[in-house]
Amino acid sequence: MKATTGELRKQLIEEIIRLHTDGELTLGMAIRRLRLEITGFDQETFAQMCGMSTRALYQLETDKGNPALSTVDSILRKFGLRMGLMAATPANRRGVIAGERSGVSPVTHAISRGAKPKGRTGTRPEAGTSPNAATKETHKDGPTSERDVSQ
Repeated sequence: MKATTGELRKQLIEEIIRLHTDGELTLGMAIRRLRLEITGFDQETFAQMCGMSTRALYQLETDKGNPALSTVDSILRKFGLRMGLMAATPANRRGVIAGERSGVSPVTHAISRGAKPKGRTGTRPEAGTSPNAATKETHKDGPTSERDVSQ
């Protein structure tokens, strides 16, 4: 464990809670900061302490996977915290989006994981052809030339 005073530990936890509540930290980012800044443990040691695999802890800290609520609650309780509900006030409705910080223009659109980019539907080449085959046209009097398919 890191050599921090009880007061410093309390301040760090309060700061992490505030940043998470304000929407500036995801749950995974908050848990990672708690692990590193409060305990100083590496992922392997902390995962073992929590009774979970290192991979599961990694996925939780990077906001991937789908941990059970009891798992998240168990981790938070190690820091004297617990899960709960809170009102969706304007301060905590802000998304965790790079660019919402001061001085940077906000992101106006984002593609969620697994979503298809706009304007790309229906442009798949026919089965058995390469992706480049859809953009080439053969002329009877010469070599292959590319044509503009975006029209």
